[in-house]
Amino acid sequence: MQAWQVHENGEPSEVMRLAEVEPPTPGDGQVLLRVRAANINFPDALLCRGQYQVRPPLPFTPGVEICAETEDGRRVIANPALPYGGFAEYAVADARALLPAPDSLDDAEAAALHIGYQTGWFGLHRRAHLEAGETLLVHAAAGGVGSAAVQLGKAAGATVIGVVGGAEKAAVARELGCDVVVDRRGDDVVAAVKEATGGRGADVIYDPVGGEAYAQSAKLVAFEGRIVVVGFASGGIPSPALNHALVKNYSILGLHWGLYATKNPKLIGHCHEELTGLAARGAIKPLVSERVPLGEAATAVQKVADGRSTGRIAVVMEGAA
Repeated sequence: MQAWQVHENGEPSEVMRLAEVEPPTPGDGQVLLRVRAANINFPDALLCRGQYQVRPPLPFTPGVEICAETEDGRRVIANPALPYGGFAEYAVADARALLPAPDSLDDAEAAALHIGYQTGWFGLHRRAHLEAGETLLVHAAAGGVGSAAVQLGKAAGATVIGVVGGAEKAAVARELGCDVVVDRRGDDVVAAVKEATGGRGADVIYDPVGGEAYAQSAKLVAFEGRIVVVGFASGGIPSPALNHALVKNYSILGLHWGLYATKNPKLIGHCHEELTGLAARGAIKPLVSERVPLGEAATAVQKVADGRSTGRIAVVMEGAA
């Protein structure tokens, strides 16, 4: 089979190599899956760079989110078990963690209804308890993680403010349903959000960026608001001033979605049922901005690594839906 492999750490376009290899052999409790579509996530870039919290042995195949087909013909969503990731014709995954792919979505969309949307659902509902009528601010609102949070916020009845970088991403955020869009490249984010909220700020702030975005969040969170820390795509890990949280009565909430797989896996299944229902009603629909063949995966991963993408880029196999 064909598979992209990383033999040394570095930039994705430099270290990912397409090779002809033997299909992986499933271990205990694992199943072999024929990959139909694999979505590119920022962690794929971090894996290539050797900067992710999980460091699989070299060589490995990146690709942490797939829609695939089981040997008995079922269409499923899975997180491949590294080192046999999704940028290949076949991958392996934990049999107990397979989720049914929604009939309402094609293969690329179904693959994208996993990490980003599960993270968004857990962040907004399990951690922040977002309520209808509240104001939600989403950093990087046109990206893969941010776009999911925007749609989930709108589905929950919130007013959504999206912060983006550039006119193209601003247009995408508006199409996603943001009530207010702030372009950090041309707008004063703090002033714009305060104006949009009458000086009150946002009840919930969803931050996959860190760095300067978190500093803005601390200035913009409302009384008894909640800042959900999802990641640090900017590369900057902030050190919050806890006295500030005390003075303004707000909460700082961490979210590492992957922990639920071991701490409370039943919640992942419940979340998937909720997401499947929302997708069936058309309340959410993953934004797949590009679909590329397997041979272009390295270039596409680099594009995500450089922050030049919107929504998700999907690697789609020949014959996929």
